Amino acid sequence: MYSLVSAPVLGFDLSRLTGGSATAEVMLRGLRLKAEDLSALAERLPDEDVRGPLWVEVESAARRMPSLKGMNKDDATGSLAIVERAPIGTVDSLLTCLRYDVMAWTWTGQGRDARQTDVAGAATALLCDAAVASYLREVLDADTRRRLGAGWVAAMRRLPTGAPIDLGPHHYAISALLDRLRSLRSTDLARLVASAEDARRNAGGWSPAVHSASWAAYLSDRVRTAAAAQMLLVQAVDTAAIPLADRAGGVWNMLSGAVQALVVRDLLDTSTAHRLLTPVVAALGPGWLG
Repeated sequence: MYSLVSAPVLGFDLSRLTGGSATAEVMLRGLRLKAEDLSALAERLPDEDVRGPLWVEVESAARRMPSLKGMNKDDATGSLAIVERAPIGTVDSLLTCLRYDVMAWTWTGQGRDARQTDVAGAATALLCDAAVASYLREVLDADTRRRLGAGWVAAMRRLPTGAPIDLGPHHYAISALLDRLRSLRSTDLARLVASAEDARRNAGGWSPAVHSASWAAYLSDRVRTAAAAQMLLVQAVDTAAIPLADRAGGVWNMLSGAVQALVVRDLLDTSTAHRLLTPVVAALGPGWLG
């Protein structure tokens, strides 16, 4: 369910989770890791006798996450709350994305012969510890979260901040949109919500347009760039304090589609770019578009 190609889906879930911004930050750091960083992470991985009980707690907590299966048809208010908050993906799909997409460059061989070095495997495990600690923030106790994330926090202190995140040839337009969102005012939010509602009522062509943008990112080798942009959007939406109901009701989809279009703007046909960008331009004006 989660993959770097489908980062907008992961972003949608993270935008609705209490620990979503922190998980997005782990993803962003993971996307920028280099071979020389792996040993610093591997050295901080706790022994299995420490991690084992923590992951028992993770498995238990994952079963307590909001789920559409838990809806009560007789409780309309409660069911709506579940629909707004329930993730589309799962902890297992998050781990698969981290191991085989984010850390794809650390694997050699194919299929059953695929292998990581011990150092790369330990570094990946630490990345997974940190990600689930924040992803399951709502259902994990504080002590378990702290112990799961402690190794990652310690390793991050040893690693350089790294180069700025590269958002590709349209870096400035993407950054300008994110900055615009971070400084969102109440009047801006009202226009965003209205534009998202209008886009939802007139959704024809939106899904094919997003698919085209995602396909363009894949063909142009910008999948990791697009995923980074989506994770930054998760954080910008949190900074803007856009209400959860509005995120779930269409604002995330509208903004995510615009970000995906910006990443590959030079490769999209005019109608596709127009379909994905116009609703956000209508809400926030064209100043960020460049």
